[in-house]
Amino acid sequence: MIDHFGINCADLAASARFYDGVLGVLGHRRLMDHGVAIGYGTDTPDFWISGGDAASGPNREIHLGFAADSADTVRRWYATALELGAESLHEPRLWPQYHAAYFGGFVRDPDGNNVEAVCHHGDG
Repeated sequence: MIDHFGINCADLAASARFYDGVLGVLGHRRLMDHGVAIGYGTDTPDFWISGGDAASGPNREIHLGFAADSADTVRRWYATALELGAESLHEPRLWPQYHAAYFGGFVRDPDGNNVEAVCHHGDG
């Protein structure tokens, strides 16, 4: 069900030092670093920390990625989310900066969270 999860941090550098240390004890490590977002995991980046505008204010959004079995499922999920009043953040497409077959769509839920459906099999 859950593909990955992300939180926003007021001080990304301090949070990176913290998670580098505590997750290392559990056998996990920093797998991706995009400057404003850092992904941790064992084999794949399942937990993300981010900084920037979304990290400010009292009600910082979270990011949650739900696993989908196909690109068509991602498209159906996205369409349903919009029908139910979600705000579009990113229409479903390939995101090669994550990996070549990463296909995801992003919306903002009724509480302002960044929610995604993702499949790892490309747009086929």
